[in-house]
Amino acid sequence: MIERRVAVVFLVDPEGRILMQHRDRHAKVSPNQWSMPGGKIEEGESPEEAARREVLEETGLDAGPIMAYTVQNRPSVTTADGEVEMHVFYGPTEATQADVVLGEGQAMVFLTPTDGLAKDLGVTAAMLLPRFVASEEYQKLAHRAVG
Repeated sequence: MIERRVAVVFLVDPEGRILMQHRDRHAKVSPNQWSMPGGKIEEGESPEEAARREVLEETGLDAGPIMAYTVQNRPSVTTADGEVEMHVFYGPTEATQADVVLGEGQAMVFLTPTDGLAKDLGVTAAMLLPRFVASEEYQKLAHRAVG
C-alpha cells in the first residue's frame, strides 16, 4: 500500500558537490539526519512540480533543468505495511552556497560525495545517495565543463 508519494532532487554544482539538507529534530521522518531537498507530492501536483516547489521552499533556489532519475518504493518508517513512492530527480545548478536560503532543517549545504556518504543519512538518502554518486548521470554532471 502506497502511504505517500515524495519527490527529491539531487542538485549538483560545478564542482560535483551535491546539495544536502540536515533535517531538524522535528522532522516526521529521519529527524537530525541528512537527506536531499524534497518532500510530499501534494494532491493534483505532478512529481516534477513537487520537486521544484520543495527545492524552492527549502533552499530559495529555482531547481533549473532537472531530469527524472528513478522512481522506486521504500518501506514506510511510520506504517508497518506501508510504502513510500519516491520520485527522484537530478540536475545541474550554478548556485553557490551563498545563494542558498535555508527554508527548512538545520542546514542546507553542498557536500562532496565522500562527505555526503559519511553523514548520518536518513532512510531515503541512505537508499539513493550511494547509487546516484556511482551513476553515469552523476558523473556527467560532476565532470561538466565549468565556464
